[in-house]
Amino acid sequence: MLPQFHPHLSDPLVGQLEHQLGLPPQRGAGDLDVQGVAGIAVVAAAHSDGYAATGHLLGLLAALPSPTKAGERFWSELWRSSGTAYLLPANIKNAVLRSLAGEGVVLARQILSAVDEMTPPQRVAAAEVIGQALAESDHFPDLKTQVIGELWLRDLELTAWRVLHADRRFDDPTGRKAFFDAWSGV
Repeated sequence: MLPQFHPHLSDPLVGQLEHQLGLPPQRGAGDLDVQGVAGIAVVAAAHSDGYAATGHLLGLLAALPSPTKAGERFWSELWRSSGTAYLLPANIKNAVLRSLAGEGVVLARQILSAVDEMTPPQRVAAAEVIGQALAESDHFPDLKTQVIGELWLRDLELTAWRVLHADRRFDDPTGRKAFFDAWSGV
C-alpha cells in the first residue's frame, strides 16, 4: 500500500539532484543520458526510505482485520491483551488517514508509544492475538501464532522507527559535508 504522493515531498530529492548531479530542476527527461537516469534512480532510492516505510506501515496495518463490525472482536482482544488503547482504530484513524496522504510521522510516533507502553507479558499476549488473526487470514498453518505475531510487532516497531528516522530535516549538503569531515578524520 502506498501513501498518496505530493510534489512538495520531492523537494529534498530535487535539491540532491541539483547538488549531486548538477541537474537544474527545469531540465527535461529527454535531455538525460543513461548515466543521468541511473544517477537519478540512485538518489531517488536514497530519498525514498520514509515514503517506502510509511507505505510498509500501512501495509502492516492492512494485514490486520478491518476496523469494522466484523473485526470488532480482534480489536477488543488486542486492547485487552496489549494494555494500550493507542492502537485502537478510533485512536489511530486520523494518523492512518494522514499516512495515506503521505505524512506517516504521527502514526509512527503513536505506534512507538503503544509498543513502549506495553510490558513484556502484554507484548507476548498482544503478539498472540495478532498472530492468531494473521494465521487465520494469511493461512500460515505451519507457523506458531506467537511467532507470527511477534514478527509482525517487531516489523511494525522497526518500520515506525524508520519513518521517524527518515523524517529528520538535517539531510542537506552542508550537513552531509560536516558528517563526511567528521568521519574522514577518524
